[in-house]
Amino acid sequence: MTRADRWMLPDGIAEILPADAVQIETLRRRLLDLYHSWGYELVIPPMVEFTDSLLVGMGRELELSTFKVTDQLSGRTLGIRADITPQAARIDAHSFPRAGANRLCYAGQVLHTRPRTPMGSRAPIQIGAELYGVESLGADLEVISLMLESLLAAGVQQIHLDLGHVAIYRSLAQVAGLDDEQWRELFALLQSKASADIQRWVADNVSEPRAAVWLRELPRLAGGRECLAHARDLFGGAPAPLGQALADLQRVADSLAQRYPAVELFFDLSEVRGYDYETGLVFAAYTPGHGQALANGGRYNGIGAVFGRERAATGFSTDLVALNTLGREPEPQAGAILAPAGDGEALWCAVEKLRRQGEVVIGALPDGAEGELLARCDRELVLENGDWVVKPRG
Repeated sequence: MTRADRWMLPDGIAEILPADAVQIETLRRRLLDLYHSWGYELVIPPMVEFTDSLLVGMGRELELSTFKVTDQLSGRTLGIRADITPQAARIDAHSFPRAGANRLCYAGQVLHTRPRTPMGSRAPIQIGAELYGVESLGADLEVISLMLESLLAAGVQQIHLDLGHVAIYRSLAQVAGLDDEQWRELFALLQSKASADIQRWVADNVSEPRAAVWLRELPRLAGGRECLAHARDLFGGAPAPLGQALADLQRVADSLAQRYPAVELFFDLSEVRGYDYETGLVFAAYTPGHGQALANGGRYNGIGAVFGRERAATGFSTDLVALNTLGREPEPQAGAILAPAGDGEALWCAVEKLRRQGEVVIGALPDGAEGELLARCDRELVLENGDWVVKPRG
């Protein structure tokens, strides 16, 4: 590496400089205050954990996204977290257990071995909320509503909400009698939305007549609320969990339409994102002009079982940095106050009083080394008639 290359960062890793950092930190505080007002308590999990606890129950995708290192003290493998959700589940199950509902929130940086989108960051700042111990649809509705409130608090003007339910695919795969390999093959096709390939695959692999019809139609069940009515007609005689999934989607849609009439609802009944660990409703929020989800989440019951305490669970997360770029316009920052060099007690007391009032006060240094920093100062502290007063800076 040449000296000229030493300033370069790895692909997908970026530093955040003052102007953006202030906006991101302001948004972080705003969202954590929002979660606090809903009864969610802040937890701060560690950046690294033993992989035995960090990766269990969350599927192969998380394992592939996680950097692994060897602990020099124990010799065991550590993982640098790629997702805070399993850490929150461990806290609910072991470190901070409660008999009933447990509402937790968090904010922190995660690290991915590869970006999850072509231009995505490998070190996003993840913020989110998880609700444990409540199985009811009301818990799902609360979490979805809190996710939407997060986007509104960030200044996102247009929100498109995608809703799905993994029980639909689970039920159809069970009726079709798919083995593990077939499950993985069809899963991959559904993820890629390859409709023609799905049709051919079903013709070659599914002999049960009803299941074949249902699976061929599944990719077409996407759109507005009308697709729920079409699905109810199509899936007559399907397993009860599928019918319950459609009923849950309908109830959530009705409630959200009342609470957030400006939010556009979209349903994708072939959605299988997170299929290997999510167990119920799944949801993702988008905004026009941004191809990737701004926030997503879902129900993932039972993940706490690996920690000795199986619990109902639902939650969501978003990336603060991405959210900040799409939200409100940056608020103009107030200028700073320049304080003269000196160590007098009266000057010190005046400066401290201004800082307690929320002002930014920059002390001049005797050697004048501040340079461009002083350009931030639109006012100055001057001594007039024995008192320190703030004056516009000429």
